[in-house]
Amino acid sequence: MTSSAPLLPALTALAAEKESAQVTDWAARIGWVAGLGLFVALVYWLMREGWKWRGTLQGDLPELPTAPDEPGEARLTMSGRYHGSTTAGQWLDRIVAHGLGTRSRVELTLTDAGLDVVRPGATDFFVPAGALREALLGKGIAGKVLTEGGLLVVTWQHGDRLIDSGFRSDHAAEHTAWVETINSMIKNNTTEGAER
Repeated sequence: MTSSAPLLPALTALAAEKESAQVTDWAARIGWVAGLGLFVALVYWLMREGWKWRGTLQGDLPELPTAPDEPGEARLTMSGRYHGSTTAGQWLDRIVAHGLGTRSRVELTLTDAGLDVVRPGATDFFVPAGALREALLGKGIAGKVLTEGGLLVVTWQHGDRLIDSGFRSDHAAEHTAWVETINSMIKNNTTEGAER
């Protein structure tokens, strides 16, 4: 213990003398910061232009239907998040036309007339019952990956395109009931159509 006692004041004095070096070349520092800022702005601008270009390429997509005045009694309702829409079966081919690429909160209502998708701050849309093709539990859509079964994926026909739309309920246990009810509606509509 006595041998380390003289070292302690020397180490304390050495630590007190250590100071950061003075910045002497402010022009170079400012130039680097400005260059980095311009690079980030350029990347953001390119991403925005790519998003707009994708919307232009999908310009052939018809306008989204709106809910009828009298949609009927609600079979199921759900609050949660809308994660986006893609070309059916291609979970990374995001559809951005008509606001379908905008993630948002969502209020879903399923009636005999179809699926009403109300999105605060984004474009609402309606999927007529005759346009519904399938519902399943998924884990990813449009760059969003969740746990297995953490996403309700509804496949629907719009114009000549099949679209997958991904929803996540605030209570994921509700997804199974939605899948069963939508698929039952589709089966009943197909059976009634075949009988005619």
